[in-house]
Order: sequence, then C-alpha cells, then structure tokens
Amino acid sequence: MFVEEKTIKPTEMLEGKALLDKARSLSNRPEDQIARACGYVGPSGRLLKKSFYRALVEAKGYTLPSQASSGGGGTKGRQAEFRTRVHGNGNLLIGNAYTRRMGLEPGQEFKIEIHKETGSIWLLPMEGEGNSPID
Repeated sequence: MFVEEKTIKPTEMLEGKALLDKARSLSNRPEDQIARACGYVGPSGRLLKKSFYRALVEAKGYTLPSQASSGGGGTKGRQAEFRTRVHGNGNLLIGNAYTRRMGLEPGQEFKIEIHKETGSIWLLPMEGEGNSPID
C-alpha cells in the first residue's frame, strides 16, 4: 500500500504593500484567519499575532519606538527579569534562565546559607562527584 505524504510549505510572511493588500482583501474575515493567510504562523503552528500587528503598523508607515531603538528585527522573546516571588507552598523558584546562565547542571547539589544581615541567600556548591565550584 502506497501512502502519499503531504509536505506543507511554510507561507512567507508578507510585508509592506503585499501585506496591506492581502489583509484588505480578507477584511471580512476574523483577524486570526487574516494573520494566517499572510503567513504569520510559527514552526509549531502557533499564530504570531504580535509580529503580524507590528508588520501591519510598519506597512502603514509608522515606526514603533522599540524597533527604532533596537534597529528593528523583532523581539527576543521572554527575557529574564532577575526577580522572583515565594509561591503559595513556600517554594522559591530560581528558574532555568538563571541556572543556565550560571552554568549549573541537573543533579548538582548546593548548601544554602542565609545571611540575615544582608538579606541574601548563598548557594554553595557541595564538593563531590558531578559537582564543581561556580566561578
């Protein structure tokens, strides 16, 4: 039995006049359908609404402040804020962005020291197998 595979070619994200023309021709449709038809869909199939709206604004001739100061090119996604809060169960989550930045590996163990005078918490690497001191 022969099964034919369908390959889905990603649609190019329209910009400028082409974007405005396509969006105008579909103006009687829901916004999500317009964005999809104009190619604003990520590799996972997720709709890229923010990119779509930014492209529409640019196509109309406006420059958004965030793009002017960074030289354009879109956003970097979620950024680490260097802040956290104590969860309802009492846990304090540091998060992957910080452990990766510090070069920490799964399984590493640390001693926690609390310094009341400074209000800081120190993570001290436990010397042993699979654990190395942090620079």
